[in-house]
Amino acid sequence: RGADSGGGGGGGARQARPTLLSRGPTPRGRDAAGGGPGRAALRPRSPGPVGSASEQRGRGGLGAAGAAGAGPARAHPDARVHEPAGEGGGVRGAGAHRAQGRRDRAGAAAGYQETVHRGHPRQHRGRPGHGPAAYNLPPTGSYSASQGVNCIREDVAAYVTRRDGGVPADPDNIYLTTGASDGISTILKILVSGGGKSRTGVLIPIPQYPLYSAVISELDAIQVNYYLDEENCWALDVNELRRAVQEAKDHCNPKVLCIINPGNPTGQVQSRKCIEDVIHFAWEEKLFLLADEVYQDNVYSPDCRFHSFKKVLYEMGPEYSSNVELASFHSTSKGYMGECGYRGGYMEVINLHPEIKGQLVKLLSVRLCPPVSGQAAMDIVVNPPVPGEESYEQFHREKESVLGNLAAKAKLTEDLFNQVPGIHCNPLQGAMYAFPRIFIPSRAVEAAQAHEMAPDMFYCMKLLEETGICVVPGSGFGQREGTYHFRMTILPPVEKLKTVLQKVKDFHMTFLDKYA
Repeated sequence: RGADSGGGGGGGARQARPTLLSRGPTPRGRDAAGGGPGRAALRPRSPGPVGSASEQRGRGGLGAAGAAGAGPARAHPDARVHEPAGEGGGVRGAGAHRAQGRRDRAGAAAGYQETVHRGHPRQHRGRPGHGPAAYNLPPTGSYSASQGVNCIREDVAAYVTRRDGGVPADPDNIYLTTGASDGISTILKILVSGGGKSRTGVLIPIPQYPLYSAVISELDAIQVNYYLDEENCWALDVNELRRAVQEAKDHCNPKVLCIINPGNPTGQVQSRKCIEDVIHFAWEEKLFLLADEVYQDNVYSPDCRFHSFKKVLYEMGPEYSSNVELASFHSTSKGYMGECGYRGGYMEVINLHPEIKGQLVKLLSVRLCPPVSGQAAMDIVVNPPVPGEESYEQFHREKESVLGNLAAKAKLTEDLFNQVPGIHCNPLQGAMYAFPRIFIPSRAVEAAQAHEMAPDMFYCMKLLEETGICVVPGSGFGQREGTYHFRMTILPPVEKLKTVLQKVKDFHMTFLDKYA
C-alpha cells in the first residue's frame, strides 16, 4: 500500500487515504488451536436451503485511543476530522465527553474510524448505514458478541452474495474468526468423536497446509491422506478420494473432507467440474466439506477462475444444496490485502443441524470473541470502494498492481525453475508459492540419512547455509514416497526474486555435481 497521502489538519479538503493494501501478502501464521475431542456432528434431516434467512504500508496501527479503548475522551461517533494513523490521533470529536460510558463509545469510534481511515476513508463516512454511529461498535478493547459484531456479519453475508452472483448468504451462518485457522480448528473440534474404528477420519490433501495435520493430531482424530495429481498440475481426482475413503473405513469413520482451493503449497486452482465432482462425492459418502478459500483473490492463470464451493453447491440444485454440510473460510491475511497481523477472518457454515449450531456457538463463546480490530479489518475487506467513490480509482489501481505483480512473478518463477536441470515446477495457477519437484542424487540421500534428516530437509538446510535462502522442505507438507520438493514464496520484489532464483539455480547445479 502506498504511503499515507493525507495531512492531519482541520476540516478542509484532503486527499483520499490509501486503501487497505500491503506491500504484498505474507504467509499466514495459522494457529493450531488446542482442545479436547469435540462433539459428533448430527446429519441434518430437514435443513433449509443454502443461505436460508436473511504492496509500502503507512506504518500506523490503530489510533492510541482506539487501540486501548481508554484515555481522555477525544472522539465522537459523528466526528468528521481525522489525524494520520500512528501519530496518536484517532478521531477528534465534537466536544469532550467525560462520562465513562461515552469514553467507551469514543474508544470504539476511534478504533473503528482509524482502521477504516487507513483503508478507504471518506466513503465509509458518507455511506448510509456505515460508520461507528450506525454500527454501534463496542470499544476495540472490549469483547464483542462471540459470533462477531452483527453488522459486520451482515456485511460479510452481503459480500458473499455479491461474490457468488446473487446466491443468498444468511448473516446467521457467518462466524467471524481469529484468522481462518481459528474457524478451521473450531469446526474440526466439533466434528471429531468416537473411539477405535469409529474415531472420526479427516481427509486432507497431500501436499497439505500443516495446520490440518497439527489439529487432527491434537484432537486425536485419524488423518486420511488423499494425493493430488502432480502430473496433472496438482489436480484433485475423485477416484483418489474414493480410494482413500474405502481404505480408511477399515480403521476409522471418515466424516470430514478438507479442500484447499487455490492450493497451498501447490498453487492449483480447481475447475468447476472438479468442484461438482467433489460435492457429489461428499453427498454420496455423507462427508462434511471444509473449503479453505483464503487465496480466492490470488488466481493468475488466464485459463483459471475461482469458483466458490458455496456457489457451485447452490447451483447443483436442492438435492445437494439442502443436504451437503459445508464450512468455507476466508481471511484478511492473503489475497491482495496481506493484513495477517490483524487476525481477521470468517467462516460460513451451512446446513448445520440447529442443535449442533447451538453447540458451535457455545464452543466459540469459550474463546470469548475474535479481536474486534480484526473484525473491523475484515469489514473493510468485504466493503471495498465502489465506482463513484473517492478512493475507488486508487484502490482499483493498487489492487490490480499487487495482483498483476504476483501473476508476473508466478510466471517468472515457473519459467526460471523449469530451465534448471533436475527441477520441475508446475504452473503457479494461484496462491503465492512455488512447489517445485527436485532431483536429489542417491549419495545426497545417504548423506541425509547419516545426519538423520529427510533428504529434502538436508537439501534445504544446505541451501540456507550456502546462500542464506530459506525455503520449506516438501516433507513438511507431505509428498509421495520417493519424491522431493520445497515450497518457496513468490512475494519478493521482481529484481530480488530474480536474484533468489539465480542463486537457487547455481546452488542446485553445485549440489548435483557434489553428490553425483
